[in-house]
Amino acid sequence: MARIIHINTRGNTLALYDNGKQEKLFAVSTSKFGIGNVYGSNQTPPGKHVICEKIGAGAVIGTVFQERKNTGIISRVYKKRKEYPYEEEFPCITTRILWLKGLDERLNKGEGIDSKERKIYIHGTPYEYDIGKFASFGCIRMCNEDIVNLFNLVEVGDVVELLEGNNGLSSQGDH
Repeated sequence: MARIIHINTRGNTLALYDNGKQEKLFAVSTSKFGIGNVYGSNQTPPGKHVICEKIGAGAVIGTVFQERKNTGIISRVYKKRKEYPYEEEFPCITTRILWLKGLDERLNKGEGIDSKERKIYIHGTPYEYDIGKFASFGCIRMCNEDIVNLFNLVEVGDVVELLEGNNGLSSQGDH
């Protein structure tokens, strides 16, 4: 057994397991539109995924990515809502990207529901005040230092399970 990531979409937590032992636990944000798989829904997709690409190694914390490319822009990181000067947040991907590819046919893999085509990532955000809340547009947001930590611990090919259960554990309970 290797590394596996369990994301509890109800509790907004991400647990990294290595050989069945929980190594790390992070607060995350999943979609403010709920759980779902349809292209354009802005929902977080359920099911089993794999990390298909790691993007941003060595980038400065707060680096803004557009279409998975480093823009050279460094965003301020907002730890408190009152620090953010605008009424509306804009989707912003910072620091690191773990691109997810769905493995479950008709759930997160296939035409109109494919997680990779939907550009579902685990990534940093400038809106750290929303971590732990339902706030994203489908992706899994993390604090910037946390995504760097996770990025350095995982590899392409590691499994990511998005679970709706309360404990973030698989149904087998073996983790």
